[in-house]
Parts: sequence; C-alpha cells; structure tokens
Amino acid sequence: MTTKALVVSSKSEKVMGPWKEAWFTFLKSKSAIVGTIIVLFFIFLGLIGPLFVSQGINDQNFSLRLLPPSSEYWFGTDDFGRDIFSRIVHGARISLAVGFFAVVLSVVVGSFLGIVAGYYGRWIDTIISRFFDIMLAFPSILLAIAVVSVLGPSLQNALIAIAIINVPNFGRLIRSRVLSVKEEEYIVSARAIGMKDSRILWRHILPNSFSPVIVQGTLAIATAIIEAAALGFLGLGAEAPNPEWGKMLANARVYLMTAPWTMFFPGIAIMLTVLGFNLMGDGLRDALDPKMKS
Repeated sequence: MTTKALVVSSKSEKVMGPWKEAWFTFLKSKSAIVGTIIVLFFIFLGLIGPLFVSQGINDQNFSLRLLPPSSEYWFGTDDFGRDIFSRIVHGARISLAVGFFAVVLSVVVGSFLGIVAGYYGRWIDTIISRFFDIMLAFPSILLAIAVVSVLGPSLQNALIAIAIINVPNFGRLIRSRVLSVKEEEYIVSARAIGMKDSRILWRHILPNSFSPVIVQGTLAIATAIIEAAALGFLGLGAEAPNPEWGKMLANARVYLMTAPWTMFFPGIAIMLTVLGFNLMGDGLRDALDPKMKS
C-alpha cells in the first residue's frame, strides 16, 4: 500500500469519542432500548396522561364499585367506585417523582461523603466508612421503616427515608472511584503545581468518577419505586386518598379473590416501571463500563 493510500485511509477513519462510543454501544442493546421505551412511556404517562383522563382520581360512586374492566372503565373500578385507570395514571407521577428525587438526594449526599472520604483519607475516611458500614448492616426496608416511624408516615418522609438508606451505596461507589482516580499522574501533577483541592475535586476527580454513579442511579430509581410502594403498602408512605401504587395494592388486597383487577393493574404498573429502569440501567452499565465491553 502506498503512502498516499495510507493517508487517505487514515483521514477516512473517524475518531469516536468515549461518550459517542458509549451512546452507540447503548443503541446496540435491544433490551436497553426496550427499557428506555418503557421508562419514557411511564414518564409521558405521569406528565401528560392526567390531562387526558376524564375521570377524577377521587370521584366516588358506590353504585359503580368493583366493576370489572370494560370499554368505559378500562381497568375497572375499586371499592369506592373510583376509576382505577385514572388513579394509575396519576399514580405514575407520584411514584416516578419519589424515585427520582430520592435518588437525586442520595446521590448528592453520598457523593459528597464519598469524595471527602476517598480524597482526604485518614481519620475522615475511617469515620465515614464506618458510618456506611453501620447503615448497610441493616436491611434497607427495615431501616426505611425505622426512619419513617421516627419522622411520621407521609409521602415526603418516605422520600427522605428512601434517600437516607441509599446514601451508603453511592458513597462507597464514589469513594472507590476517587481512591483510584486520585493516584493518576494528572492529579499528582495538579497537586504539584499548587492547584487547590476544591478545583481538583470539581474539575478532575468528580467528572472522571461519575459514570458508575449514573448507572447506579438508574438502577436505584427502580429500587426506590419498589421501596416507596412497600412503605405505601404498609401504611407508612402516601396517605389516602393519594393514588400511590403501593397504597392502591394495600387497599385492594382484601378483594384479591372477588375483584383481582384492583390489585393486578397497580402491580403490573410497578413491575413494568421497575423492569424498564433495570433494563435501561443494564444497558448504561454495558455502555459506560469499559470492562463490560467486548
């Protein structure tokens, strides 16, 4: 091959950046695409759906109680004669909001503690790491129940409880990344020229440590939705008459044999939402983690 041909060949090859490569890797995963479609559907349902639902979420009509699914009531009615479809549509907004904001809060707090522990080390690392170990020693749902019991049953307190129990997961994840990144040569060089710690953390360490947090955050939203539903089912989350999916399951459990649709549709909504976030999270992990790439 001539030198001219080599030059032409090298020019024709496009250099793909890491984020662009991750995007194409993500698009190649069929399961990730399916998960993303499911997630976007429920986000659309929560944001836009309530505008197109004619039945009010708290419109009670006891003459219509426990009607099976039909052309008028797609998902049937509950024990108060309320349209289950309307309540599930409005409940999507509640469940997604709790999952998203709980994870955002836990990411902020956990990342701050993890960065401080990993970068400064010594006794600071010991105290923060032992704090994480103590929290992880308890089952997450039991710890969430304990927190809500102290704060009082409500949707806001359930959100805070879910955020608290997820802090150690993000804290330990970001700490392990910081421990690795801070030993890189460009970080050592930045310290050698007198760059401030705050600038090193914000400009160099955090951006290079955050990709696994994105993956974990996506998976944590699915877990947070389940935990919010569990707290609602136990009467420690959303209070009546809020159409939260877990609360709907709790109210319908006594009608499992006589009116199973009252439990079936809220359960399917929870299952599909969690499945969508898990599939999307797996796709992001494969795309952003170099070790997972073939």
